Amino acid sequence: MYFVIIIAIIAIGATLVIKTEWIYGFMGPIDWAEEHLGTEGGTRIFIKLLGIAIILGTFLWITGFMQNIVLAIFRPLTGLQ
Repeated sequence: MYFVIIIAIIAIGATLVIKTEWIYGFMGPIDWAEEHLGTEGGTRIFIKLLGIAIILGTFLWITGFMQNIVLAIFRPLTGLQ
């Protein structure tokens, strides 16, 4: 079951990267992305970056690096060594 979930998450990220134009046509422009990521292509860049972040985050989760990153960030807040 774990393997199926990982494949599904990677497929969602890949779909965001590959089918950016279709998603843009379905959702329309995202005002924040258009304002902060450039002119007319801001939403497309945002969708592609989101897909890449999902894929990268999944690979970090698979290999266990995500847990190390989260612990490194929040360990000082908890006072644990």
